[in-house]
Amino acid sequence: MSFDLPRRLAAEALGTGILVATVVGSGIMADRLTDDVALALLGNTLPTGAILVVLITILGPLSGAHFNPAVTLVFAVRREIAVADAVGYVAAQVIGGVAGALLAHLMFELPMLQASTTVRSGMAQWLAEAVAAFGLVFTILAGLRFRADAIPWLVGLYITAAYWFTASTSFANPAVAVARAFTDTFSGIRPVDVPGFIVAELVGALAAAVVAGWLLATPEAIARAKAAE
Repeated sequence: MSFDLPRRLAAEALGTGILVATVVGSGIMADRLTDDVALALLGNTLPTGAILVVLITILGPLSGAHFNPAVTLVFAVRREIAVADAVGYVAAQVIGGVAGALLAHLMFELPMLQASTTVRSGMAQWLAEAVAAFGLVFTILAGLRFRADAIPWLVGLYITAAYWFTASTSFANPAVAVARAFTDTFSGIRPVDVPGFIVAELVGALAAAVVAGWLLATPEAIARAKAAE
């Protein structure tokens, strides 16, 4: 079943909004319930991985469940989504993400409009974001190649792991990075640090597309490429 563009954009905005509300809301809850930073991070990690499984399962059939401009960019480069549609996806993701952050504030009786003061900058952070985005996109592309039915779990589990093995706690998503600049809570990022994260995420995503294009190529695709030379 193919859904029209307005419904796909609504699905992208809704999914990204719920994802960010989960990231920010669980971060606020975890920070309120414990002074242990590791335990708070765990309390932020598990809901994020879980909600990704849910969102990709229920909204994937509508829009593909990108919820991430880096993912949308890769699919546009692979010519699996029209450029005009991709631009709409990115706009919907950013708008939905910011709305999700504001919603989390309202649910916890915090000022709705905020700007983060949490410093997240430097080569280690940018490298971590490139690695996080690389792993996420490669997981998606490899999942599509071998186990499309498992993608919700693959993505949810990957992000759960990446929260802990990357120095940046794995934003891996430009829309989420923008949205988290609007929250001065546990999961925030200073607005001035967002561009560095976005560049690193896009570089990692495109690198994953290149590696996956070679590593996961089918024998038929390799034969066609050789014939075209």
